[in-house]
Amino acid sequence: MKFEKFLQMQPYSLEKKEKEEILTERLIELTEMHRVNCLEYANMLRSIDYDRKEIRSYKDLPFLPVRLFKELSLKSIPQKEVVKTMTSSGTSGQAVSKIYLDKITSLNQQKTMVKIVSSFTGSSRMPMIILDCPSVIKNRQMFSARGAGILGFSIFGAKKIYAFDDDMKLDVDELRKFLNQYRGQTIFMFGFTFMVWQHFYKELLRLKNEGITFDFSNGVLIHGGGWKKLISEAVSPEEYHNRLKDVCGLDNIHDYYGMVEQTGCIYMQCECGHLHASIFSDVIMRRPEDFSECEIGEKGIIQVVSTIPESYPGHSLITEDEGILLGEDDCLCGRKGKYFKITGRLKDAEIRGCSDTYATKFI
Repeated sequence: MKFEKFLQMQPYSLEKKEKEEILTERLIELTEMHRVNCLEYANMLRSIDYDRKEIRSYKDLPFLPVRLFKELSLKSIPQKEVVKTMTSSGTSGQAVSKIYLDKITSLNQQKTMVKIVSSFTGSSRMPMIILDCPSVIKNRQMFSARGAGILGFSIFGAKKIYAFDDDMKLDVDELRKFLNQYRGQTIFMFGFTFMVWQHFYKELLRLKNEGITFDFSNGVLIHGGGWKKLISEAVSPEEYHNRLKDVCGLDNIHDYYGMVEQTGCIYMQCECGHLHASIFSDVIMRRPEDFSECEIGEKGIIQVVSTIPESYPGHSLITEDEGILLGEDDCLCGRKGKYFKITGRLKDAEIRGCSDTYATKFI
């Protein structure tokens, strides 16, 4: 099944049976594509006696540990076709994943993100405040997950500004000018979870205590990149939302779950506070003792599958995150597909998310 067929459908429109059928067809095709074109991947499949004839569902397909991309250069295209190399977040001394993209995969990542996010925000481009600093975007050929996130979400912005200077200080004058210029319009905001808290919320709170206030009641904030540091500070997602609303009126807030190894297939948080899998991807919770599939309500290791990757074998990965499947096709928000929550990292797993990596500076 060609990827273009997925793009013709609404991202949360398929119920369980139909979604499983198209995911199985596409993911089997990707497995075969990477088996033929990536020697390392072919060797791994051979080592486990992979037999395509035994696959009844995408849930039966082998998965790679996400950490493998830190240790091997896995690509299914000639080097001359690599147009972009993305790297994961990492603290000093940590190895980083390297993800090699060709033109088709990179373009499909962008198209997928547009389909998913616009189903939450609408299709019109909006004035945009990037809750980060300009220096993050450096080498366009090879940049981090943080830079990739900013560039990916920037497609939703018409007129864009950065909220912070390169020292991560809030540019109060520029922010005030921007809000006045687009008064009454919906303003799109994007940032990484801890940075929004540390440099945006805390500074707005300090200013409010001095009698200086901002009104972001027309704002739509999308944030992601890890909760480890905030949870250690006893800040829950509910408190995070409520504090932002109290300090500046911002109430339209969506977290998301995603990773550089499967860019484009993000899992957006709905109005009910649940993370959702779109038609482009899925999550499977696995029991740690034997990797069997968990039941709804049972905590397990998160496996993620994506219909996008054609330039590297990243279509079926086991993560280092734990989560709980909350349900399927019956979320009160009306979106079809699985919905779930993240409960944390596996014990001894490396710090990973953009926010969590950045937050180590404040520990």
